[in-house]
Amino acid sequence: MAADGGSTSLGLPCVFSPKSRQYLALCAQDGRLRIWNTDSKTLHQEYVPSAHLSATCTCIAWGPCRTVKEGPQRKKRKSEAVLVEEKADLLAMGTAAGTVLIYSTAKGALHCTLDGGHSGEVNCVEWHPQDGLLYSGSDDTQIVEWDLQTGKSRCKWKADRAAVTSLCVSPDGKLLLSAGQTIKMWDLETKEVYRKFTGHSTAVTTLCFATTRPPDGNGLYFLSGAAYDRLLSVWQVRDDGKDKNSVVSFTLTDEPLHIDLYSSNSKEEAMRLAVVCKDGQLHLFEHFLNGPCKKPLSPSCTVQMSGVEDSPVPIPLLATALGTDSRSVMLAYGNHLQPVMERVEVNSSERHICLTRDVKTTLSLSVDANVSKVKTPLVNTKSKVLVPGLPGHQAPITMTSLGSEKRKLGSKTKEMSIEERLEEIDLSTVSAQKGRVKGHPSLQMDNFAVLLVQGLESEDAEILNKVFQNKKEMQIKKTVARLPLPAVLPLVNQITKRLQGHPLAALLMVRWLKAVLMQHTSYLSSLPDLVNQLGVLYHMIESRVKMFHRLNKLNGKLHLLITQVATSNICIDTEVDHTAKLIYEEESSEDDASGDEGLPDDDNSDNWEEEEEDGLMEGQNSDDDGRLESKTNGDEDMEHENESEEE
Repeated sequence: MAADGGSTSLGLPCVFSPKSRQYLALCAQDGRLRIWNTDSKTLHQEYVPSAHLSATCTCIAWGPCRTVKEGPQRKKRKSEAVLVEEKADLLAMGTAAGTVLIYSTAKGALHCTLDGGHSGEVNCVEWHPQDGLLYSGSDDTQIVEWDLQTGKSRCKWKADRAAVTSLCVSPDGKLLLSAGQTIKMWDLETKEVYRKFTGHSTAVTTLCFATTRPPDGNGLYFLSGAAYDRLLSVWQVRDDGKDKNSVVSFTLTDEPLHIDLYSSNSKEEAMRLAVVCKDGQLHLFEHFLNGPCKKPLSPSCTVQMSGVEDSPVPIPLLATALGTDSRSVMLAYGNHLQPVMERVEVNSSERHICLTRDVKTTLSLSVDANVSKVKTPLVNTKSKVLVPGLPGHQAPITMTSLGSEKRKLGSKTKEMSIEERLEEIDLSTVSAQKGRVKGHPSLQMDNFAVLLVQGLESEDAEILNKVFQNKKEMQIKKTVARLPLPAVLPLVNQITKRLQGHPLAALLMVRWLKAVLMQHTSYLSSLPDLVNQLGVLYHMIESRVKMFHRLNKLNGKLHLLITQVATSNICIDTEVDHTAKLIYEEESSEDDASGDEGLPDDDNSDNWEEEEEDGLMEGQNSDDDGRLESKTNGDEDMEHENESEEE
């Protein structure tokens, strides 16, 4: 029995239909569901959800095969009774808006919509094998049981503290595995936890039962894989409860994205496992589940695809499906918009196999004409069609009559080429306002966001330069705030590229980077590969910040030198008068000694007292210094005469 490998939220959903493997369902980057026929290698059906851009598809799961009535048929006699083959019909799609879409391949249309159960993004959907029930897990930590006959939820319960990232129903339909931070096994009758398993440090993205429940009850095994984990763990469910650790581990080259296996019904039957990793390689395992195994098991065979160029480029594998034969494997490789499907015979005796394919020549754009229908929408004469873009960006609208027009098969209708359509688009029409020049489109603040998105999608340097030359802070903030979320990361990459260019351009880009970080930090932090996406920007900012401290020191030293040179130049230019404004001369000690040689030392004080008395008596109000000196000299002579008389 082949287990359907559910798609994870890490990559784009891509799943083969069960049993016959006739169809391949996948959702590409544009949000459209495409179903490819693996036999004819053609596009079988294409469905565009109404909210394929705002509420993208996050997970896909095929329902169990059933008999489908494709149209009114006459009753057959018993002799004409033929066994009717069961085909894969219903396809469940979980969306980012919290709704679950059920698509019918037999009708080629939407079967029903299951809404109202989740408030967050749906991460996984899983079908019940028998009762026509569907289980879904979401970011709101809830599990919802849906009844497809009524289109409403039957039961809802909280599964974990974190988001529910993976679900799996046992082959007998009695147990349900759910994974968030821990793996829990639920009893679907009572909705109670039957067993808990812990061992993964990251979010578990893959759950799959490896065996059916045997009579003894100790032979139930299941697999689990986690994000950023290069191991697949196998757990054994025992009746005695001694199942806290995994019993077997399979080594991988990268985290698992898609799993397909043939479960074993007994210990004598080996389990066949095929795992597609994130690096695009396929690993094949074959193991007998009969107890614990201490060493991790390496793959028995590894398959890788590459091109036929001179320097081969690896081609990523998208999904795989094991055939009834042990050697046949169905592969889907290439890109999600147009995958290539091929059935390959693998020689398991070789450990490593590299298949070379020319993808460009094998791609085909053929569409099944019986299924794809082109419908022309009816346009009312009173309705006004708004086309995004510049003012005056008008697209031709063809009016159709209200009567139904059937398109005849085989009739050749002339359609305009893309070049002719682009030539007819009038970009030079300007509203009749004063002061505007003809031939130049008018730019409004509301259109900067539209222009920026167009420039990022087309990588037109002229449009991007017009937008990035805006220096007004308020317009930059409003433009960044109106950007859709898918355009944020291309804008960051464009800013990173321009920051590495001319310093003047980098000065403008810093304002845009600041606005992006202020408006969309929460979105950027939710990206799983944020480190890889913003690694170049982080290293560039880190290198410039390291040099900032040194540049500050250098700036200070240069400023000091420049100021010193400027002041020295000012001093040289100005003439300085070096003549003294005031001169003070002190009398020398030799003159004092020569003038007082004849005077004895003992009577100096008496002589000074006499001089003071004579001076006060003769000239108190006199200002002439010469006269005072003459008087003192006369007194000195008188004193000499008196001294001689006394002797």
